Amino acid sequence: MRGIIVSICLLSALAGKSQVSNKGWFSLGARSTVSSFSHDGFGLGTGGQFRVQLSNQVNTDWFADFISINQDNKVKSDYYHIGWSVLFYPFSHKEFNTKVSPYFLAGHCFDYNRKMEISNTANMRDRWGSAVQAGIGAHFNITDRFDVSLTSQYMMHFTNEISYHEHDGVIEFDEHNHSNALEGHLLTTLSLNYKIVKLWGRN
Repeated sequence: MRGIIVSICLLSALAGKSQVSNKGWFSLGARSTVSSFSHDGFGLGTGGQFRVQLSNQVNTDWFADFISINQDNKVKSDYYHIGWSVLFYPFSHKEFNTKVSPYFLAGHCFDYNRKMEISNTANMRDRWGSAVQAGIGAHFNITDRFDVSLTSQYMMHFTNEISYHEHDGVIEFDEHNHSNALEGHLLTTLSLNYKIVKLWGRN
């Protein structure tokens, strides 16, 4: 009789621990990004992402973005970002409403920037570079598998930046180093994500 009671207690403890497990999920999503507080001005972009969740409190986000900015109707500035972020959830499910999952994030990306004169696309300058980003966000969990996420993060570039000036009616591009001045932009991203398959772990 004592053995049966001990077995029931052990099974109950294991069942209680395994009720909620998010690790191992592979998610796929689409995103829209607003770029602001940049020397280029205000821009709007689109992209996609996938996630691989390593544990209940650690997730990874792998993304690609295209952002286009129209500078004074004279120059078009296009940004391409390919990178990754680590998401850390500071609250457990017992400490916070599971309908909303706030997080901190930080990561790295490679970026490509091309600036061209709108009226003369042959007049252009481009460069490759890298950047780091950090910020905060939250998942709004519509269902167990579908969420809407809102993220705000600052991306700091470690590369020369391209600027332009107009001389006697001619657009001229210059490349200059602003890495010491924390040159970058604030990115606000809204994404829709769906958990496709659980790669490991159990519910």
